[in-house]
Amino acid sequence: MAMAATATAAAGAVAAFTSGRRISTSPPSSLSSPFLPRAAGAIVARRRRAAPTARRAAAAVSVRAQAQKSVLIVNTNSGGHAVIGFYFAKALLAAGHSVTVLTVGEEGSDKMKKPPFSRFSELTSAGASTVWGDPADVGAAVGGASFDVVLDNNGKDLDAVKPVADWAKSAGVGQFLFISSAGIYTLTDQPPHVEGDAVKESAGHVGVEKYIAAEFGSWASFRPQYMIGSGNNKDCEEWFFDRIVRKRPVPIPGSGMQLTNISHARDLGSMLTLAVENPDAAAGKIFNCVSDRAVTLDGLAKMCAAAAGTTAEIVHYDPAAAGVDAKKAFPFRNMHFYAEPRAAKEVLGWTSSTNLPEDLKERFAEYASSGRGEKAMTFDLDDKILSAVGAAPVSVAA
Repeated sequence: MAMAATATAAAGAVAAFTSGRRISTSPPSSLSSPFLPRAAGAIVARRRRAAPTARRAAAAVSVRAQAQKSVLIVNTNSGGHAVIGFYFAKALLAAGHSVTVLTVGEEGSDKMKKPPFSRFSELTSAGASTVWGDPADVGAAVGGASFDVVLDNNGKDLDAVKPVADWAKSAGVGQFLFISSAGIYTLTDQPPHVEGDAVKESAGHVGVEKYIAAEFGSWASFRPQYMIGSGNNKDCEEWFFDRIVRKRPVPIPGSGMQLTNISHARDLGSMLTLAVENPDAAAGKIFNCVSDRAVTLDGLAKMCAAAAGTTAEIVHYDPAAAGVDAKKAFPFRNMHFYAEPRAAKEVLGWTSSTNLPEDLKERFAEYASSGRGEKAMTFDLDDKILSAVGAAPVSVAA
């Protein structure tokens, strides 16, 4: 029951090719009962039975309030994962925990002018501490402060994470958490990926997971996929918006029916917070840090167009026939890349709050206010693809 109360609190705190084929999309358009108790005594009896439950719930909240943790987040200064640390910090602060964010590099660097770093005042105004430095010397960066929990949201291999893990162990840190990647799963004929599926043994993240499992009694690893959310600085949905607002075709490799998973960063923050608040349950576990619904690549294009209040013209293509590298021409994997968060639901009582159509509206509002839609852009790879499949816009074909 205490875990369920924690889950509710944490969730509330953060509140195959069709070459050349064009598809035009449109935007997605009190109980009562006659059988009342026959005597007031029945009501009184139920109230008496409910009283112990209420007292237990209050006690659970009281214990949780007394069990505030001091958490250090070692945060990357680039890539899509930076926003994870930002939302994790917000979730922890909302739940009453103490937070220090150590960001790689220097506070005055140009990278810090971009979100989520440019929004760190939201964290400090809520009581967090923010420092900058080298993760290879965490002790110097944090000035000798002590912590109950450390999250490494920076390293991708043992060379980068080992200094942080070794320092945490020597400093007596009780729980070590690591942001891994769902990209370490091997290809499967039975999607989605679930915890326990085979992984690429050569992947750097796998080496880190093995190391912290051997070094810490209380550890957990989280494997995210694609993320969305205010403050994210990696182009994903923006790639679609760039084409949609300019009324250009949206070239998608393959059939467009490939499944993927996009999670709002607040979901990742709430899952991590539950692990901090339930260390015994989380100990030694792997968690797919993702939402609980998949989306097709075509579906994502349609949702992006709907968020922008318009339609999308989708063109499918075979990358090999078009002579392009899909990794350079498209921001998502040209394959099924879909994991499910089964462990988090079963072990932590976690629930997802991601609502992709609504979350994309938030992202488009930020996109529009940034002025990016009015900036001059070139689409050389797009034009090469569209010409190859005979679907080039008039301005390109001329």
